[in-house]
Amino acid sequence: MTTHSLPQPPQPMALYGPGFAADPQGRYRALREHGPLAPVRIAPGVEAMLVTDYQAAVDVLRDTHTFSKDPRAWQATIPADSPVLPVLGHRPTALFSDGAEHARYRDAINDTLALIEPHLLRAEVARVAQQLIGAFAATGSGDLVAQYARLLPLHVFVTWFGVDPADGERIVDGIGGMMNPAGGAAAAYADLVDVVTRLVADRRARPRRDLTSYFLAHPAQLDNDETVRQITLLMSAGHDPTSNLIGNAILHMLTDERYAGSLHRGAMTAHEAINEVLWQDPPVANLAAHYPRHDTEFHGVRLRAGQLVLVSFGAANTQSGALGSETGVRSGGSAHLAWSAGPHRCPAKQPALLIAMTAIEQLTSQLCDAKPAVPVSELLWRPGPFHRGLVHLPVRFTPIDTTASAAPDRVPAGQPDVPIGS
Repeated sequence: MTTHSLPQPPQPMALYGPGFAADPQGRYRALREHGPLAPVRIAPGVEAMLVTDYQAAVDVLRDTHTFSKDPRAWQATIPADSPVLPVLGHRPTALFSDGAEHARYRDAINDTLALIEPHLLRAEVARVAQQLIGAFAATGSGDLVAQYARLLPLHVFVTWFGVDPADGERIVDGIGGMMNPAGGAAAAYADLVDVVTRLVADRRARPRRDLTSYFLAHPAQLDNDETVRQITLLMSAGHDPTSNLIGNAILHMLTDERYAGSLHRGAMTAHEAINEVLWQDPPVANLAAHYPRHDTEFHGVRLRAGQLVLVSFGAANTQSGALGSETGVRSGGSAHLAWSAGPHRCPAKQPALLIAMTAIEQLTSQLCDAKPAVPVSELLWRPGPFHRGLVHLPVRFTPIDTTASAAPDRVPAGQPDVPIGS
């Protein structure tokens, strides 16, 4: 770590609104001029220090001695109706805890996710992908975000956790709404919690073969509220990023010249496209909230105890890619920080990758000549400081005659089979 003082910008830079959504990398470049950390504003009246340097980001993510994940001291300084609290406010989950409490929650999450059988998950994703594509394949046009990327992970979560399919739209609306700093975030999160609370109460009384029941039966002995909070954490931290990853990777394949402007002519694979997106345009752009346990100097920047420090995965990844090979920072495809690092790294990396890979492979095998229906410059990105995802991705392609059953705009009715091991 360096010890010299670094200049700071006179005013925190806003990381929300259409300007930031349209050009986040431009904002990151400007922030880097002020050092490895710089002050930003993530909502009106809510400031944070943003880590834009790769090595500083790694240090924050791994340093449990200097930094805590418990936001309650910082939260006490923020208005109770702040739109960022549904994402950053304290809850009894692995994301907001340290030490033994974190280990208890994390064990329950890891052990439960380990029950997912990869080959069954792949088959389930492929089946749903074919059904979703079949709903619009004959029209010659579609929205690969609204009609595909946003719906496919939703079905997986409904399946995993045994959610009533009729509540599927409430789940995706709750997850998407809680990430929106413009308003309505608290109500969206409350509705998500309501759906999962009723689910947990039902499974406590009548266990079934789904992840909700396995959470309740885990040796960690989570109570109902703890179970609700771990499930809502997994849903919010899994659905939105996975949807964004699918959409961003498809856009990359449609627009990068190495893919020849279509989904089948280029030499690169879906795996390579996903990896490049995780480096260049990660679906979680700025998050990993940390709070100094005491006043400290970190990479030459003074931080106050309890101050909000966010890691910019988008900035750190692209900064590391610009470094020369002599630094040894970008040593391979697994060195990016899109899955975070340290004790709070993403526990669902492998299932998320499998979902995204399978979703894109199914799409490229069927809509092989799909092309953007509007200029890339006209595509809109979802506003907000935390995520990086498209609002829509309209495409045109040669219509396909298919006898596959068309999926409606929600998960099909009926209790689905659960793709987990016994």
